[in-house]
Amino acid sequence: MSVKEPVAGFAVAVVREDGKWRCSALDAGALSGLDAAITELAKLRSTGAVFGLLAVDDEFFVIVRPSPRGPSLLLSDAAAALDYDIAADVLDVLRVDPPDEEDDSIWPEGDLDILADVGLPGPELEVIAGEVDLYPDEQLQMIAQRCGFGDEFTALLDEI
Repeated sequence: MSVKEPVAGFAVAVVREDGKWRCSALDAGALSGLDAAITELAKLRSTGAVFGLLAVDDEFFVIVRPSPRGPSLLLSDAAAALDYDIAADVLDVLRVDPPDEEDDSIWPEGDLDILADVGLPGPELEVIAGEVDLYPDEQLQMIAQRCGFGDEFTALLDEI
């Protein structure tokens, strides 16, 4: 079911503290499984918002927002769970069955309001996730712009 070689893409931690955004690269292992991504994000201590933006293999993105009661999650394409461990992990945590292999439609699964408190309402996030003509990094760039950390996000992507 899953890709065994290293997964292509990037993982970015986003932190808002004292009114300022900071973006930093997460270890590439964060793309291999949800537990790895959550562990990496848990190492970041902040009194403000902390979440991860993961672009996986030019196919889909995942937003991970850890909290004491368990992570909030959004998977941009539920069908990715058929081919990628991290997407399957997200659906498992959400207690959602993966789609049938014959189903070729694309839909997000998880908390569309995951970034509502930082400026991106659920309906807008749903529109961005539904932009099938865009690559995940482009979708995440749109999310970063809408939330107010577009410059920081772009600068980090230029480095990695």
